[in-house]
Amino acid sequence: MKKIYIYTLTTLTLLGAASCKKPSDFGTTNNDPTAVRNPVVSALLANVENNLPSYVANGALSGGSYAQYFSETQYPGTSLYSAPTNSFVGTYNGDLEDCQNVISLNQSKNSVAAATILQQYIYWITTDYWGDVPYSQALQGLKAITPAYDKQEDIYKGIVTKVQAAVASMDGGSVPGDLFYGGDAASWKRAGNSLVMLVSIQASKKVPGASDFYATAFKAALAAGPITTNAQNFGVAYPGGSFKSPWYNLFNGRQDWAESKTFTDYLKSTNDNRQTVTGGSYSDPAQTTGGTVGSADGVPFGVDRTTANNYIAANSDWAMVLRADKRTQASRVEVITASEIALATAEAINIGWTTGDLVATYQNGVNLSFAQWGLDAPTATYFSNANVVVSGAPGIANEKNIAVQQWVSAYPDGHMGWDIWRKTGYPALKPAPAASNSSKLIVRRYMYATSEQTTNAANVKAASAREVGYAPGVDSQDNAVWWDVIGLTLHP
Repeated sequence: MKKIYIYTLTTLTLLGAASCKKPSDFGTTNNDPTAVRNPVVSALLANVENNLPSYVANGALSGGSYAQYFSETQYPGTSLYSAPTNSFVGTYNGDLEDCQNVISLNQSKNSVAAATILQQYIYWITTDYWGDVPYSQALQGLKAITPAYDKQEDIYKGIVTKVQAAVASMDGGSVPGDLFYGGDAASWKRAGNSLVMLVSIQASKKVPGASDFYATAFKAALAAGPITTNAQNFGVAYPGGSFKSPWYNLFNGRQDWAESKTFTDYLKSTNDNRQTVTGGSYSDPAQTTGGTVGSADGVPFGVDRTTANNYIAANSDWAMVLRADKRTQASRVEVITASEIALATAEAINIGWTTGDLVATYQNGVNLSFAQWGLDAPTATYFSNANVVVSGAPGIANEKNIAVQQWVSAYPDGHMGWDIWRKTGYPALKPAPAASNSSKLIVRRYMYATSEQTTNAANVKAASAREVGYAPGVDSQDNAVWWDVIGLTLHP
């Protein structure tokens, strides 16, 4: 995020030292007549949309590991809680910058609004991973080459406010370059309202009041109309060929990631047949061509390499992440789903943010999840299971089962799964048996990359000093992000 500007400054200095002439004095000598000189808004937007599902797939592997969706086999590290000193530079220089270019060019209200929704979704994932990150001073080029790290509390308010404004600004025209909804502005409004609801409910433990900022934003978005059917889901089906699904790219020919035994065992315990789709058997002869053999044989989570390799050697039907027909070149990737929104609404009813039929809303969320996977709705027996049932009377007794259904329905989106667990403490996950970190605690946030500590040291230091939780005042994977009330209570 910073280095690219340093290099630009260096280049201009060298040019100035070599000649008294300005670069423009060369005329058109170095101009490529075939090059595109002005950004194409539709192409920028399409590029970000093409990349966005990777935040759910490739970019969410760590979160999915911490949420115990996934287990590592041959090369355990992430699942053993090795230090997550990850960099967000590529995100800022890439998709966030592309969105900002669309916004700055301001060629149409709908292009700006769609780019804003995409950008704020990416900011949401970024701040949930690290906590405090550049926001108000980000993407300003030479004006702020060492941007301050905003408090996550402020970033969350910024995300909600900007998405609300984007939705309100959309007119009856189309969205040029849109891969998700074919340019339909009404669909983008639903997606924006849904994003406001998910961000708001994530802050509900920290700001719980029914009249506070997030409850008010949630209710307004719900009234305005979010995603309610799977046909409206915010996501994209890839054509294959040159544009392959991230789920295909991630697991094609690889066996170093598996579905976790934690996840498969929970689904088996409730006779949940989503397991027939969420995991595919490694022994499926059509593994690379879209086979339909499922597996409930999850690989033990957080074990050492020898133990994991011995397990998959002895169990040829071990569960890969997703059944093979759900991770083909042309598979769809969902970013925000109707199930997530219905279950978030059920949670909002349960905590008093809004009113409605809690049981019906909750069961609708579960049914939508089954339908998303192409499965029939579960029976009444399923909903009466002690680990699934909710009461029509809102209260703390419903919290666990609502949260666990959110965790199941969000699979395989690691960002959402990790968010749900950190916020609620459900499901009650046990740390990796072979954890390599000194605290042996499940990771609660990413640490700042060494490159950030080198190029933006003062702001990294200030952000680290604000950290709270297990190791206050230092950059630690065991500390809590702003909304993580449970993590705030951890102390060594």
